[in-house]
Amino acid sequence: MKIALDIMGTDYGPKELVLGAINAVKKFDCEVVLVGDEVVAKDLLRQYKELDNQRIKIQHASQVINMDEHPAIAVKSKKDASIVVASKMLRAGECDALVSAGSTGAASVAAVLCVGRIKGVERPAIATAIPSLTGATVVLDSGSMVDAKPMNLVHSAIMGSVYAEKLLNLKNPKVGLLNVGSEETKGNEQALATYPLLKEVKQINFKGNVEGRDITNGSVDVVVCDGFVGNVVLKFGEGLAKAIFTLIKDAIMCSGMLAKIGGALIKPAMAKLREKMDPNAYGGALLLGVKAPFIICHGSSKAYAITNAIGVAVKFSENNLVSAITEKIAESQKRNEETDK
Repeated sequence: MKIALDIMGTDYGPKELVLGAINAVKKFDCEVVLVGDEVVAKDLLRQYKELDNQRIKIQHASQVINMDEHPAIAVKSKKDASIVVASKMLRAGECDALVSAGSTGAASVAAVLCVGRIKGVERPAIATAIPSLTGATVVLDSGSMVDAKPMNLVHSAIMGSVYAEKLLNLKNPKVGLLNVGSEETKGNEQALATYPLLKEVKQINFKGNVEGRDITNGSVDVVVCDGFVGNVVLKFGEGLAKAIFTLIKDAIMCSGMLAKIGGALIKPAMAKLREKMDPNAYGGALLLGVKAPFIICHGSSKAYAITNAIGVAVKFSENNLVSAITEKIAESQKRNEETDK
């Protein structure tokens, strides 16, 4: 398994990504190709005493797309940008999957233009696993398409259902449409138009509208929304988790010796809970709807998150998720055509 890792354009620079790659090739059965400035990559491998590591290769890319650049314009004008070079490698079969922690917009555009969409999928969606009381809930889209059409959400539901089945080992996963109420008549124009379409999709186990609380209580396995709402939900959840742990720590430290002793006793349990809630433990989110495994990470990802993202890429490839999604989308398209006749 060979994974292309775009090491440029992130908040912390290439250092954390290279370290994440070094740890990943030791932990997983894979090779990693570092895509970016060759001189920088070699210097970092030399610093980590891994320059001779045969499982780590370098593919030079002379340009970088920064977070503040317009994604489409940058991808089209910067032909030698690291994310463009890595995407072309993926399309050519020179690697099995791609991991990027650079600009999400640029990564999404490069995935569509350089790798290509699965037939029938108009717009890919980012699928993110959010911890719940029963394990995890797949939320999509979490940032790729901020203005989605009803049919885009239908495709997201199908792709999210395949994700939950293949990667989370859930049989006949339950799918919900994120809304402001559970009633069929609730919601904005987008939700009202999407609901009847989802009811007709035989490839999913649609349970109707769900509310924000249902993402974490485990009542459904897949929650569908547009990228604007999904990204707000994702960032709010991450911020809330950090705030809760900080408040618990402050309460213990400010409540006397007995509370501190109690805090010391529950520290191992709290460490396990923190690990479960830590988005870095999941590594990266899958961009579903493109023709090859494509993983998008936070721009602020450090080595631990990058290592886990590469692990996700390996698992994504091994489970043939792209083929399974392609098959389900084709089934849905065929049924729609037969219904129209």
